[in-house]
Amino acid sequence: MGFLKIINDIRHTVMTSITRGIGASKHQPKFQDGEIPKIEKILIIRPNHKLGNQLLLTPLVQYLETIFPHSQIDIFAKGTVANIVFKNYSSVKKIYQLPRKPFSHLLKYAWCWVSIKGKRYDLVINGDKNSSSGRLLTKFSRGRFKIFGDVPEEVQTRYSDYTHISKYPIYNTRWFLSQIGHKAYAQNIPTLSIKLRETDIQNGKKILQGLMKNDKKTICIYTNATGNKCYSESWWEALYQELLKAYGEQYNIIEMLPVENISRINFKAPHFYSKNIHEMGGVMANTSIFITADNGVMHLASASETPVLGFFKTTDLDIYAPYGNKSIALDTKETSMEDWMGEIKRILSK
Repeated sequence: MGFLKIINDIRHTVMTSITRGIGASKHQPKFQDGEIPKIEKILIIRPNHKLGNQLLLTPLVQYLETIFPHSQIDIFAKGTVANIVFKNYSSVKKIYQLPRKPFSHLLKYAWCWVSIKGKRYDLVINGDKNSSSGRLLTKFSRGRFKIFGDVPEEVQTRYSDYTHISKYPIYNTRWFLSQIGHKAYAQNIPTLSIKLRETDIQNGKKILQGLMKNDKKTICIYTNATGNKCYSESWWEALYQELLKAYGEQYNIIEMLPVENISRINFKAPHFYSKNIHEMGGVMANTSIFITADNGVMHLASASETPVLGFFKTTDLDIYAPYGNKSIALDTKETSMEDWMGEIKRILSK
């Protein structure tokens, strides 16, 4: 374990301990009987720079757009990835950008904290109940109503999937709004969406046609992941050979490469690489299934509305599993190659 990771783990433990009680006993402002408080200006706080974590926020934004179609939504994030994820969301008006490395940008970091004091919001939502900085920023912000993220017992009892990181902020918001006079809308939870434009999808189709030069449907694999979420070359090689045996004649089988230009099947499949997230999404949208381990690109595939098979071995499926669009997550410690190929067949047959 590196020195910086040790320091970060200590920081996280200390901050979590300090901030655990923030918001737990907060009294919301009173409002008159019969009043339905106006919700027009909304701030969502998710101070994280990772692609997957910002994509996992998109269902909440879509839900708020449905409930408050004329609202203005600001997002407090870290780094620049939120600008890319929410580029096509007309409701998102401003993104506060915390620097990814606060210790080398102390003034900018401090200014971002101060800047949210310059605007008053009707509703402030902490997008991750386990984020200590998210809790602090929610408390620090100027909002009439604030949702800190703790899941009410009523929500836990009613929804079996409340632990999912994309779903509980919506369940919490739905419950909270019902407590302040708003109708408790019970529509389905939105799926992740990066809101690809038709030009993105057509460009992805053109890239695939240029790569394969045929009209077959496409299976895409992505063999990279971070840390212990990553699978070995032999693991991916075995799966790739099974895919070739079962679908090599009917489908194109391609590999999408990460920015590190790594292939755990040794570049045996036709491959595609891009730094442009919307271009990657356009290619994904033209595939029949996207197969990968748990990572940010898995969530990008979900947000591109393509069926996803996500492999998990360390992280919690209940929290991070892809959902919607026929997607499924599998725990590889409890399943076998036969199970994996069976799920691939199920998805492709639909």
